[in-house]
Amino acid sequence: MEGRRGVSFMKYGSVLSLFVVLLAYWFRSPQKAVLDNRLDAVLSSLLRAERKVGVNNAAKPKVAVGFGGCVDLIVDGVSLLNKIGLSSTDQPLHHDYIENAQQLAQSFAYFFAPGAAAERFVMNDTLFSELVEASRELPGNRWTVGGNAPVMAGRMATEGCDVLLGGSFSPDFTDVLSQHITVAGNTVEEPDIHLILEYPSGASWGPYTSRRANRYIVHSDDHNPYLDSMEHFAEKLKDFNADLLVVGGLQMMDSFPFQPGERKALLSRLATLLSTSSPQIGVHFEMASFVEEDLMEDLLQLVIPHADSLGMNEQELPNLLSLLKGSNITVLSDPNPRVATVLDQMRELYRLINQRARAKPLTRLHVHTLAFQAMIVKRGSQWKNTMSATAKASLTAYRHVCGSVDIDPSKARLIMDDSFSISRQEGSQRIPLQETRPVSCWDEEDYQICVAPVLVCTEVYQTAGGGDNISAAGLVLQI
Repeated sequence: MEGRRGVSFMKYGSVLSLFVVLLAYWFRSPQKAVLDNRLDAVLSSLLRAERKVGVNNAAKPKVAVGFGGCVDLIVDGVSLLNKIGLSSTDQPLHHDYIENAQQLAQSFAYFFAPGAAAERFVMNDTLFSELVEASRELPGNRWTVGGNAPVMAGRMATEGCDVLLGGSFSPDFTDVLSQHITVAGNTVEEPDIHLILEYPSGASWGPYTSRRANRYIVHSDDHNPYLDSMEHFAEKLKDFNADLLVVGGLQMMDSFPFQPGERKALLSRLATLLSTSSPQIGVHFEMASFVEEDLMEDLLQLVIPHADSLGMNEQELPNLLSLLKGSNITVLSDPNPRVATVLDQMRELYRLINQRARAKPLTRLHVHTLAFQAMIVKRGSQWKNTMSATAKASLTAYRHVCGSVDIDPSKARLIMDDSFSISRQEGSQRIPLQETRPVSCWDEEDYQICVAPVLVCTEVYQTAGGGDNISAAGLVLQI
């Protein structure tokens, strides 16, 4: 009898379990189906917007990109810190540069919990060598071409441009670049190594849990801060007939121990290069993780006045805006800002920069965030196809972070709100996210604004280089 009861109980228990599973599926599947359909619709519409404009292969756009480059060694950040025996700290702190292991722990914790991207110079050669050696031994490490300029150049070559790249590289480094990239610079025996400490959303380190996937970058680069390819680059630029000149990688100068006046002299030479280039060439400056106010002031005085276009992320936007308004640099801002907040900051930045003495008016501003892309483009300027460019930037975010040309909706999610206010001002218009027309564009003052949702990758392959890929892809359709 006991045996029969056991068999009977197991039989009915199995039936009951199956019923519960089917019931759960019955109640959950309609909602999931709605979300899946919505993602499919948004993806199809973004792809359609991207395809509205293509690159003219008969007359390929010509883009000159400077400066510098490196080899990125990508590792899991928490695994690396655990490997070198660096325990989590109870005192997250911001440091302009890193001198010892304690500062590394404090700085990493400061940016890790909110999931904000950061890049810091390591003054301590012994510490940096220890980090590199430990990274080499970590399973799953990856080596890749790094540096703002080579990454942007690579994306533009992939998208159909001919590219002139300013940087000093080793022969091995040059060999892996696209055949559509021409290098202008010196040859070095060994490239600088930058360590990319990646971490996924929800990663834990001691008491800290990351709110989003991101990276913390450290380097001890002693070549790229000097922009030593600038003369070669300037010479080849004369006959290149560029449609666009892109400047990036200047964060390598941040907190670097230059001799007095040395950095300003280098930036003055760059300003001369920019001022003597053809007025018909568009100039784009890509922001980065800057923490040294003197450097930012030099950039505002010497480089940014020559740029028609600026690109930056949600951390770099309030950073630059704060300095323009006379305040200190904001080292850490909301890593997941609302659309209205970003648009208000963009309007203010656009206005303040154009109020300053400039060689050229700023006519284009692109801000890339985890949840959305936003562009301001002056009407009647040389920048075209803003709607398609915003869509392409959005799609490139997924492609780079997921490491896949094809976009799989099952590995994506929308985190942008179903509707957004165009400003934080009371009574501002709200715009709904329409699945069939996900890129919203409208006119204000002398410019057009476009906003597109990002299909956020849920199976992260790499966050480093995301901003450079996104900015480059958006530019390609606008020149």
